[in-house]
Amino acid sequence: MNIKLLVAAVALAFVAGHPAAQTAAPVSEPQASESPLVRYQKVVDFDYVKPLATLPRKIEEGALIIDSRPKARRFDIGHIPGAINLPDTQFEKMVHLLPQDKARELIFYCQGATCDLSAKSALKAEKLGYTNIKVYEGGIPDWEARGENTAVSLDFILKALKEKADIVLIDARPARRVANEGTIPGAINISDTNFDKETAKLPADKNTEIIFFCQGFACDLSEKSAKKAKALGYTKVRTFPDGHPAYVAATSGAQGAAAAPAGGRSEPAVAAPTLEPGKEKGSITTASFERILKESPGSMLIVDVRDAKDIKAGTFPGAVNIPVGEVEKRIGELPKDKPAVFVCTTGARSGEAYDMVKLIDASLPVYFLDAEVAFAGGGAYKIKAR
Repeated sequence: MNIKLLVAAVALAFVAGHPAAQTAAPVSEPQASESPLVRYQKVVDFDYVKPLATLPRKIEEGALIIDSRPKARRFDIGHIPGAINLPDTQFEKMVHLLPQDKARELIFYCQGATCDLSAKSALKAEKLGYTNIKVYEGGIPDWEARGENTAVSLDFILKALKEKADIVLIDARPARRVANEGTIPGAINISDTNFDKETAKLPADKNTEIIFFCQGFACDLSEKSAKKAKALGYTKVRTFPDGHPAYVAATSGAQGAAAAPAGGRSEPAVAAPTLEPGKEKGSITTASFERILKESPGSMLIVDVRDAKDIKAGTFPGAVNIPVGEVEKRIGELPKDKPAVFVCTTGARSGEAYDMVKLIDASLPVYFLDAEVAFAGGGAYKIKAR
């Protein structure tokens, strides 16, 4: 036999008999390596974010909190109160939502430590020239774990009303305001001040979805009521911080049935000689209030009915603090020989204080300032008539 043919035959026989040749070795697909999470160098925690997100506040001022998650599936159903939604996947299309002031503080967050949408957005904002950027890595999971309320959006509320969703809307504003201005259709009125007296209005099933609202971001009544409901054992509680004003603006003023005023009193307001009556019963005009405050402040007693913690941000010169929840038991501190004017930041609590006093002692010369008031500390303030 030809030597070359013999060698080839032997080699072929060896290969055919080798175990590796009996079964073809599987070809393994290359494994896609998992991309590491994007991180941002400036990270803040809950203790940093909480004071910046606390209501009441003006969301157009101070730190801007930005939710980088998808809108419908995440933001609409629960976000940090006051946050705006700028989904990272839509960043370039919605970049106009960022402030013009590139030195303004921006705090991005998303779905916790395993989510890097906020870090990605922070890096994009940095490339645009923003200089004061931070990321709250704990995000919504950490916020909820700390017992804080999450908020729903206006779109969520409008969709729920349209679809007649199985939720309970609760208007935490004073009964007088609800009676005068109306409410969101289907909402029940449980004034935050009278919450403990009106718990019977809450759903019997503590797993019912409840959403509290009041007078917008300048009002914290809904935040307070939501926490009270949680303390009672209600498990599905959220807030709608945009509140009644946002609903009215979005629906061209469509209103639900107004609740009856507390006590049903309808006596006309009688203005003190130097105080001009405002549009609402018992209210005074901002012009007359400011004039008296400037010319003869001693002729009236200003009673700030906000909580003591809120007063730290500023109040009117010479004002005394009687939180609205204490007005009833401290009514004896109100003067009988000169007018007392109740004030707050929206006219909601001040109006409720007026109603309380008039129900107990209609003879007392009390009034309230029905206006939006912003305090800047050091006695500085800005009043916007309602």
